[in-house]
Amino acid sequence: MLWLALHLPQLPLEVFTRGMAVRRPAVAAEGGRVEVANGPAQAAGVRPGMTVAAAQARLESLQVFCRDRGREAEALAGLAGWAGRFTPHVTLEEDGLLLEIGGCLRLFGGAAKLLTGVERGVRGLGYRALPAVAPTARAAMWLARAGERRLITDPAELPAAIGGLPLLLAEGAREHADGLLAMGVTTVGECLALPRAGVARRFGSALLEALDQALGRLPDPRPWFEPPAQFASRLELPAEVQDSGALLFAARRLLEELEGFLRGRGAGVQQFHVDLLAGTSPPTRLTVGLVSPARDARRLFSLLREHMAGLVLAQPVREIVLLAPALLPYRPRNLELFPDARPEEENAAALIERLRARLGEGMVHSLQCVADHRPERAMKAAEPGAVDGGDFSAPRPLWLLPRPRPLPLRGGVPHWGGPLTLCQGPERIEAGWWEEPVARDYFIAEAAGGARYWVYREATGAWFLHGIFA
Repeated sequence: MLWLALHLPQLPLEVFTRGMAVRRPAVAAEGGRVEVANGPAQAAGVRPGMTVAAAQARLESLQVFCRDRGREAEALAGLAGWAGRFTPHVTLEEDGLLLEIGGCLRLFGGAAKLLTGVERGVRGLGYRALPAVAPTARAAMWLARAGERRLITDPAELPAAIGGLPLLLAEGAREHADGLLAMGVTTVGECLALPRAGVARRFGSALLEALDQALGRLPDPRPWFEPPAQFASRLELPAEVQDSGALLFAARRLLEELEGFLRGRGAGVQQFHVDLLAGTSPPTRLTVGLVSPARDARRLFSLLREHMAGLVLAQPVREIVLLAPALLPYRPRNLELFPDARPEEENAAALIERLRARLGEGMVHSLQCVADHRPERAMKAAEPGAVDGGDFSAPRPLWLLPRPRPLPLRGGVPHWGGPLTLCQGPERIEAGWWEEPVARDYFIAEAAGGARYWVYREATGAWFLHGIFA
């Protein structure tokens, strides 16, 4: 087995600030003390463990967020769902994730490329992660927490790799920190050099068990993360925003998280919702529909941008929520030996989606034949790609008038801007006896200028214009 660990040291603060760059000094606090400080705050001398009052005395402009462990758990679960695009074996830690990547290295070109891809993806989602790879889960997590970006694939290298790490990283060591410090034992290697019986007697078996698991001497079973059946993620902005460009920048990160979640599930979405929350006002919901199931964040983002182009917000937005309640099977497109040079955005499905986003969902549709011989009932609006329900061998015009128009007769010949020549027909249509009966003889007629019309004669002898061919 091979494990990739992701330590998220800034997570308590990033759950509030990952929507956009925060240049102001900011901290996440709990119990009146600073837990995490961002770069500007650290540059001004604010450190974890400092009281909030002392930090604010040092920096009047300090932005303080109350630590929310529930939001942190949501963020970790969202990251775990996104990480499913790399491996189905993901486990949660209090301050990060562990990915078992031994079975998927060939898919990503080896451990080094996979490590780089995961690191880049996490950064794109707005998080700062310290990664490490090792043959055991504990060793990988200790290396990541220590900030050592190591890639170790040989178990024989583990003793040397973790020997210099602070011993307090090991589970079971913190409660005995004073005793270990009094003995001058500060690193994992120094503890491993002590007699095992003496360590167990003075500090208990938990410390030795954690060391053995880190070295691969004992098994270290862990529960796998189970992704939810639906996708839901939210992003609280560090400040109120009314500019659509800034909102799109924040929403892009949610869409990238959605893409990873869908890839891990082998699924796609044909509709998703974006809720824009502003204070106490009801949320503004944008519903984005697609012609076919998709999961590519770029395609979803382009459609969301069209929906937000004409959006007028009554109040500034403070939080964005992305919901995808219905996951559908996704069938990836087969690659061709000589692929089409046209970009995906120019294919028919993408064009229909963009038109719907600009004009409205009900303004763009295709026509579907219906098993009814009455022309005014033989077609209906349908989703693109719908299967026809009727089959008519006789030619039909694409353009039917909303209501048939009477045609004057002159010398027994129907006129429409001049005399019409009947060149094909008649086609008898007699149907609808159960509701709206019709009995008509249809003809294709041609005018002097070459225009072709669809006309009919009723049993009474009256003539009507019903459709136009060209």
